[in-house]
Amino acid sequence: MSDNDDLDIEGGESPEGSSTYKKKSALGALLPTILKFVAIGIGATIFIVTVVLITMGFNQPSEWDHRAAEGPFMAVPPQWSWFTDIGTVNTQTIDTPPRTVSVVMHLGFEQGDATTSSELFGRQIPLQAFTRNYFAQRTADELRPENEARLRREIMDILNTRYLDRARIRDVQFVRLDVMDVF
Repeated sequence: MSDNDDLDIEGGESPEGSSTYKKKSALGALLPTILKFVAIGIGATIFIVTVVLITMGFNQPSEWDHRAAEGPFMAVPPQWSWFTDIGTVNTQTIDTPPRTVSVVMHLGFEQGDATTSSELFGRQIPLQAFTRNYFAQRTADELRPENEARLRREIMDILNTRYLDRARIRDVQFVRLDVMDVF
């Protein structure tokens, strides 16, 4: 007898006639293949979603946000055109005893935006009245230097939503914000 006689290489019955090797079912034969394709599909989907998200992040036009994180590695802010004709506004706080507030505020908007420029010049007097009323409704504690970022953001939001029609303010800066005791 040769060495090949005991081994069922060709898939036939064993020489003794017993079926020691069983046939695999059709599902059992296909299961590894199905799992392989499912794993490849899931991996490909994750890869595609990751690439799309990264690409979208790079391709989004990003406008510098004045609310960005502050620190030594902050992005360079864009250059704005500035509306500086509000002038110096003097008022008193709601504290008891009241304190005098002196404010010089400039409003930044996108360069070359003629609509915003003309609207701001047309609303110069209401903007002065808004500035006076805004600071007259604050306490001296609310006007401390550590609160300036919140004040600038709040003023910008109020102007953009309540006072301006088509114009959009992009930044608010205080050239001077002095709170003084009344003597």
